[in-house]
Amino acid sequence: MGNELNQERQGGSSLVVGLDAGGTRTRAVLATAADGRPLGEGAAGPGNALTVPVPQLTEHLAEAVGQAVPESVRDRVVAVAGGFAGATDAVADEPGRRNALAALTAALRRLGIDAGPPVISSDIEAAFASAPGAPADGLALVAGTGAVAMRITGRRGTATVDGDGWLLGDDGSGFWIGRAAVRAALRMADGRGAPTVLAELVGRELGVPGEVLPGGASGGAVRRLSPDVVQGGAEGASHEARREAVPPAGGQPAGPARTGAAGTGSPVDRRPLPPHDDTPWSRLHREAYRRHLLPAVMAEPPIRLARLAPLVAEAAGDAVALAILDEAADQLTEAVRALDPRPGERVVTTGGLLGPGGPLTPRLEARLQSLGLPLDWVPDGRRGAVALARLAHQGRT
Repeated sequence: MGNELNQERQGGSSLVVGLDAGGTRTRAVLATAADGRPLGEGAAGPGNALTVPVPQLTEHLAEAVGQAVPESVRDRVVAVAGGFAGATDAVADEPGRRNALAALTAALRRLGIDAGPPVISSDIEAAFASAPGAPADGLALVAGTGAVAMRITGRRGTATVDGDGWLLGDDGSGFWIGRAAVRAALRMADGRGAPTVLAELVGRELGVPGEVLPGGASGGAVRRLSPDVVQGGAEGASHEARREAVPPAGGQPAGPARTGAAGTGSPVDRRPLPPHDDTPWSRLHREAYRRHLLPAVMAEPPIRLARLAPLVAEAAGDAVALAILDEAADQLTEAVRALDPRPGERVVTTGGLLGPGGPLTPRLEARLQSLGLPLDWVPDGRRGAVALARLAHQGRT
């Protein structure tokens, strides 16, 4: 980008700035107004317009834009657009939008950039506009630490499903998967759940002493059960069977109660029952495991459970882990279905769970393809924010 920026310094063409202000960091891109070609980048701290105080948000925005836009070309910036977590362009007096507008206006003034009123959108709206052709209408699905689905109409969000945060929603998200992994580990330890390698993986990640892990410090005691044993792991199993195998969201199984008569062939009857005699894990060690694991979980903000989601993907040969991933994909599919999609309608996805090689990508693709919905994946909202800035400039000229 350096050589191209040097050429632009001499060329004198109009420039735009796009920002992707997310929950963990803020990223800015300088691009040409004519074709959106990127020329410079900058990054700074979190940009959530609801959770980051306006003075701190202003600092982060000024830092990111200042890195992306050299002082020598700031007078040529003709439009700025930002996609903010916690904000939307759908309602003018929405608190997140007000905060984002105030902070971005102040940051641009500090940098000497006079590009007219900045365009404020949500990070989801910006991500949707990042798809090829900068579409104006369709569906967006985000699955990273949190999860939300949104219908976009005229480049604005008009209907939202979930995105309700770790306490009330975010079903199928990284947090949701991480919490399900801890719950599966605890259920194995107390005798309610099937054997799973997640007990060992979660314990090691959270610092549980090796001697109280399944099989002791050497680990490897839990055999990875076949999907035929825990019915929820089978890709072709019913939705109800998968939910009964691993009830990740509430305190009780979401599927049939565990009261079936022996020999019925139901998923409940085929699941290994406590005390899991084939796993060398004594009751004494299981109690010690729980005593160490629970304080380790409670000592951190709940959202930090999202960091355990990769363990479930690593354990994908384990039937309980498979059931969690299947259920997560089901939850995201239900979020999209709640938006009443039309066959052939575009679904733009983003977030670490859905990118190339993401643990939910093939599962979600299969489910949405059965509904006749094609997927486009975008890494973030930077390209979309640039597209929105270019559209704003075109609308002013």
